[in-house]
Amino acid sequence: MTELSTLYQTDYSAWAAQNAELLRAGRYDELDIEHLLEELSDMGKSEQRALENRLTILIAHLLKWEYQLQTLSDRWREFDGRSWRATIVEQRGRLARLFKQAPGLKSLLAETIIDAYADARQLASDESGLPLEAFPAQCPYTAEQLLDKLYYPAPHA
Repeated sequence: MTELSTLYQTDYSAWAAQNAELLRAGRYDELDIEHLLEELSDMGKSEQRALENRLTILIAHLLKWEYQLQTLSDRWREFDGRSWRATIVEQRGRLARLFKQAPGLKSLLAETIIDAYADARQLASDESGLPLEAFPAQCPYTAEQLLDKLYYPAPHA
């Protein structure tokens, strides 16, 4: 194990600074390539997890909007879904920033929607008290609808 590799285990900040210094100096043969590759891979995974988490929350709130808003509004006159709308707006904004910071994530959007939907469906069921079967088995929203600031699904009959 090299000194730099050991530093990775004991002082991550110093390891990162030293690798940056080696890169600037063009001393590529001294880099801790193994750990650099690991860190780059983890960065991509972290961005993917952020995308999936944002989509899960957004989809769950759109499902509640579509399948529960009318019932709650009928039951409680003062209920207007304002908090759900705020969450939907926030998640769309955070997704837009995420895509601006990491444009390559857009190529993973369709696949990530599929992955996020099962969790979103379960979250919507847990939070609304509606049975899981009340929600479609497949995501009813397109990528365009999910990212469209003006899109809100019509209440489900």
